[in-house]
Amino acid sequence: MKKAVYPGTFDPITNGHINIIEKATRIFDEIIIAVANITGKNTLFTTEERLYLCRESVKHIEAVKVVEFDGLTVDFAKEIGADAMLRGLRAVSDFEYELQLALMNKYLDKKIDTVFLVPDYRYLYLSSSIIRQVIGLGGRPHDQIPAVVEEAIIKKFEERELKDLKD
Repeated sequence: MKKAVYPGTFDPITNGHINIIEKATRIFDEIIIAVANITGKNTLFTTEERLYLCRESVKHIEAVKVVEFDGLTVDFAKEIGADAMLRGLRAVSDFEYELQLALMNKYLDKKIDTVFLVPDYRYLYLSSSIIRQVIGLGGRPHDQIPAVVEEAIIKKFEERELKDLKD
């Protein structure tokens, strides 16, 4: 049984991520979405919220599990017996960073390979940060994210606005 780990912040998960996962299920028997607890980023959602949104967004895909992890991704991959790390490539600008990660992971564990998949063309420009920005400015990218994610982002921004008004 071939298992891949798809690590990331997923703040939030997008249809681009889901497209990569769906493609990966044709290659691997099991995909583990590994939601990073410690991200080094100022995330919009808590780890628990990101886990929930990922689980809700991929519940239609049988071969997928969503879990939280801490530490080095390569260590987590080894711990769960993953055969490969899964990464998405959208543009040439992604390639240099993703190649650095893949080479460092290979250095840390020679048994773990990285598999790069390219999302469908309609998701090539899509990122979690652009989704947060568009919704924060009033846009509604309905076909770029699951409905549960859109609702959660809108709610989060409304909560922040109310908090700012009270302060």
